[in-house]
Amino acid sequence: MMRQSSLAVILGLAGLLAAGPVTAAENCQKTDFDGWLQGVAQDAAAQGVSAAAIQKGLGVARFDPAVVKKDRGQGVFSQTFLTFSDRMVEQYRVKQGPGYIKKYADTFARIEKQFGVPAPVIVSFWALETDFGQVMGDDPTLVSLATLGYDCRRPDLFRPQLISALKIIDRGDLTVEEMRGPWAGEMGQFQFLASHYLDYGVDFDGDGKVKLRKSTQDALASAANLLAQHGWQRGQPWLQEVKVPENFPWEMADLKIRFPRSEWVAAGLKGVGKELPSDGLDAALLLPMGRKGPAFLAYPNFYVFLEWNSSLVYSTSAAYFATRLDGAPKVTRGSDPGTLSFDQIKQLQTILTKRGYDVGKIDGIIGEMTRQAVKDVQLKLGLPADSYPTQELLAKLS
Repeated sequence: MMRQSSLAVILGLAGLLAAGPVTAAENCQKTDFDGWLQGVAQDAAAQGVSAAAIQKGLGVARFDPAVVKKDRGQGVFSQTFLTFSDRMVEQYRVKQGPGYIKKYADTFARIEKQFGVPAPVIVSFWALETDFGQVMGDDPTLVSLATLGYDCRRPDLFRPQLISALKIIDRGDLTVEEMRGPWAGEMGQFQFLASHYLDYGVDFDGDGKVKLRKSTQDALASAANLLAQHGWQRGQPWLQEVKVPENFPWEMADLKIRFPRSEWVAAGLKGVGKELPSDGLDAALLLPMGRKGPAFLAYPNFYVFLEWNSSLVYSTSAAYFATRLDGAPKVTRGSDPGTLSFDQIKQLQTILTKRGYDVGKIDGIIGEMTRQAVKDVQLKLGLPADSYPTQELLAKLS
């Protein structure tokens, strides 16, 4: 009975929730924004969120068309690995990273002992996500989550995130006023989704709260906990630059194809900066920019980077950055493979789709599905099948 009474109070919040009905950008919702938000309140209450937390959280929620516009306009991961890593790693973060490792040496030692994740890996994500906790965003998180949850592109992801955010408020880790971040609704020094905040957040400074904005100890340990929970293997490498012989069968460069290092060594691969051991550790050959660009062996821990962010450009850059912080030299750049522009990648994806390939969305991003389609076409055309689309391939298909 108490929950029914509380819910009745929450359902009377329409005046606080939004000024007048708002429809989603693609008009897929069957109710206006206020009605949808009341449904969220019902579900949150059913999941045990208190009436006070629901009222505080949803009382500030509104639909913001500017958030939808930003969500439709993402294009950063269409950049090449070298373009992205030059901008995000090489300019200054690779110089600042060692200072942060030294500053928090005791914390990182405790973290590695408990979770098995070394400091360079954590710092790579810390730098790329928020400039070592310096730039966390200042948009109202609840507005972002409510907007993206109501909008039609990814409601199944963001509606539960909104409820998770209410649970964070209810748990007392963040107030509504503290719940701020980038436009997409992430939070804290590592830009956690609200559900990740709940599932992987760690009180590492011992104050009884998980404070991923204000407590660096909590933030660093929570990032390590997330990586550990996704399968990080203690004491194992994640990425190593290699040199590949020119006559290599390039179709073997595929994250789904893994062999012991001894077999890669037998095939002629050599380590760059340090020797490539001839042992039984599984690895895949990763060519983020095709056979003419940088080459890496990706170890099982690399796949944990992909769990953090499925973008190959982001994950490769983060893993490469971590190797730099761990003492590896600057990557060998290779030569320009004939990289396609954003519009040309979309053109290629359209052509591949018409030929019966499933490339996912035609979005100008060279994702896993596009790479697999490119590899198959390259094999059929008798081209080196390195899974990377080039001007040469586009010309042959146009």
